[in-house]
Amino acid sequence: MFRYQSDPRCSHIVARPGCACCSQEIRTITHRVNADLSRRGFLSGAASAVTMLGLAAYADPAKAQEGGNPAILFQNARLFDGLEPNTREGVSVLVQDGMIADVVQGAIAAPEGATVIDAGGRTLIPGLIDAHWHAMLAATPLPVMLTAAEGDIHLMATAEARRTLMRGFTTVRDAGGPAFPLKRAIDSGIVDGPRIFPSGAMISQTSGHGDFRSIWELPGYEGKLSRADVLGAAALADGRDAVLKATREQLMLGASQVKIVAGGGASSVYDPIDVMQFLPEEIEAAVLAAADWGTYVIAHVYTAEGIKRCIRSGVRSIEHGNIADEEAVKMMADAGTVWSLQPLVQENANPTNDPVRLAKQMIVWEGTDTAYKLAQQYKILTGFGTDVLFDAPAATRQGKVLAYMKRWYTPAQALKQATADNAAILAMSGPRNPYPGKLGVIQKGAYADMLLVEGDPTENLDLVADAETNFKIIMKAGKIYKNTLA
Repeated sequence: MFRYQSDPRCSHIVARPGCACCSQEIRTITHRVNADLSRRGFLSGAASAVTMLGLAAYADPAKAQEGGNPAILFQNARLFDGLEPNTREGVSVLVQDGMIADVVQGAIAAPEGATVIDAGGRTLIPGLIDAHWHAMLAATPLPVMLTAAEGDIHLMATAEARRTLMRGFTTVRDAGGPAFPLKRAIDSGIVDGPRIFPSGAMISQTSGHGDFRSIWELPGYEGKLSRADVLGAAALADGRDAVLKATREQLMLGASQVKIVAGGGASSVYDPIDVMQFLPEEIEAAVLAAADWGTYVIAHVYTAEGIKRCIRSGVRSIEHGNIADEEAVKMMADAGTVWSLQPLVQENANPTNDPVRLAKQMIVWEGTDTAYKLAQQYKILTGFGTDVLFDAPAATRQGKVLAYMKRWYTPAQALKQATADNAAILAMSGPRNPYPGKLGVIQKGAYADMLLVEGDPTENLDLVADAETNFKIIMKAGKIYKNTLA
């Protein structure tokens, strides 16, 4: 018999008032779990117990995001809907049950009990999306990640998650790291933070960009896990079978897409920037395993030859690619591959005093202008991301990195990248999408993730660089997390 006892001293045969173990709720859960202790029955009973205990986000994160907040009516707003470059004046937006219930030109009557907010002509924009973020690693120094207790790392990431939301980023695609518990905690309302599309551990070959081991830890052997493997930050896999296993493990954990590293990195120590990583059959193994789950693979890669190998192997999202050539970009266009390109230039770089890393960064910086030019020339669906790693001060510049995009795009184009375009990329996860409603737009039926901005960021993109001053209201799923108008 499966027995639930919140109080180890409880052995009551007859229910007693005041004892948690004897409550009707706990007894009902216990009865349902005991009804079938087969594997299938136990899992079903456990899911029912989770739901009954109020942890609905662990069973259905999308429903948890909808919330049950009172209706909110924004009036007299300038609207940037995430799609159209031109704003509209005098717009009303009604929010109910965490969703956008209506978008109307002019005034509308407020539902009974609704909170009415006069936008005063300020600009209402969709919540920002970072398509290449590391929720667990952005503000955690690498030495801390490799030495600290796991609980310490999760607490640091929890604090950074709220700061991310307060910068106006209501959704992130996590491009590698053990973000699953943080995602569940945010979805269930335990902590504040953005929606997270998790990749889980970045899958890397030995000596690859995701191999965080030091030289003294070599040679590795079967069954010996690196610190990054243990944490779930990376998964070392060599050979087709190992890559299949690692990919399936991330999907089992709840990955909405799978991250592999297919080339050298600027922030890693031992792999030169020009090297190619994973053989075609290894990449194809990850792609096939992800496709079996209805989702896709994203690949860290900078070089033209690495990009071409990834595209031929079925990768659907190129992460970085800053030193692509025209042939590689044409292949992206022909294959319908999306480009998660970051504005990696000296002003936005992850800080380093290591001359080896700095030399690799400089190679990347030199290619960035050409990369954005080619992305526009070939009309590639291009996402915005920041890729901050291991540096808390750099994480605070998330909005400033978006503002820097005016070097290559108009403010409206840059905002579209960070809202509707990024949302289209995230939706590629298909049935693995944890938030299947519309993101990145202000439209009827979309999630109510919105920012009320002082001024017009479609004219002055620098406004997004200072969220503390310029973001008057920050809303996610219909809940207001910041309101300086009140």
